[in-house]
Amino acid sequence: MANSGQKVVLITGCSSGIGLRIAVTLAKDEKKRYHVIATMRDLKKKDKLVEAAGDAYGKTLMLLPLDVCSDESVRQCINNVKDRHIDILINNAGVGLLGPVESISIEEMKRVFETNFFGVVRMIKEVMPDMKKRRSGHIVVMSSVMGLQGVVFNDVYTASKFAMEGFCESMAVQLMKFNIRLSMIEPGPVHTEFETKMMEDVAKMEYPGVDADTVRYFKDVYLPSSIDIFEAMGQTPEDIAQCTKKVIESNSPRFRNLTNSLYTPIVALKYADETGGLSVNTFYNLLFNFGPLMHITMSILKCLTCSCLRRRTISPN
Repeated sequence: MANSGQKVVLITGCSSGIGLRIAVTLAKDEKKRYHVIATMRDLKKKDKLVEAAGDAYGKTLMLLPLDVCSDESVRQCINNVKDRHIDILINNAGVGLLGPVESISIEEMKRVFETNFFGVVRMIKEVMPDMKKRRSGHIVVMSSVMGLQGVVFNDVYTASKFAMEGFCESMAVQLMKFNIRLSMIEPGPVHTEFETKMMEDVAKMEYPGVDADTVRYFKDVYLPSSIDIFEAMGQTPEDIAQCTKKVIESNSPRFRNLTNSLYTPIVALKYADETGGLSVNTFYNLLFNFGPLMHITMSILKCLTCSCLRRRTISPN
């Protein structure tokens, strides 16, 4: 139970990665300003979180089961919070999907949207009425730079993030009238066990039914380039947790928060040309015509990206 003056923070998807780090970072706040409710679909996967939380577990951090794909699970979780009072909702739960779109079933695509888009919508719908009554609250959504700029072979994942960005843009206007803030965190590549395993798995798959050229482009061109980008520009879950903490502590939190300033020029390409040709042609050339050059560029960037520069990339201000 939260102490007087503590803000109640509910976070989805806390079994590993970014969600785990956000939960632990807030629970270990030196001033003990937060009572963290960390949620996950299967509480049997709680061990990493409990270990990372240490003495904070059972004091400033508690666990509740939550499946964002289930209306009933969402409702029960919020009902288990005292007075249904949540000051800050952090929507972190999400799934990825990578590969040639011809090889992805409609059911797999629906699963991604069910979690990444409708999961966020369910959570917001459940907490929003109480926040409106109190005329206070902060909703944080873990989006992605891919919600701003499409990335080849990430078609469905990108689409789910684009959908969420549009939903949040619309909701933010209404929520302002009720003194409820809405913020999106937009990371680029983040080094997590999930990302590493996904890369390893897709590299081994055969992709039956997909033409040989597309499979070759995916495995021999895209995946090596993606690995280069992750190594040169990737952040850690701790980086994203620190950015999120700064956002919720800000007196005037920004709506959009790119966590990695190295991506700002990439996103700017899209808005520099209303026809879309500039960004599409640039990414095409980088991937298919200047692959070796991009590899060299990423290697140089990796050397130049010192710890000082990386610290700069996590500030939302």
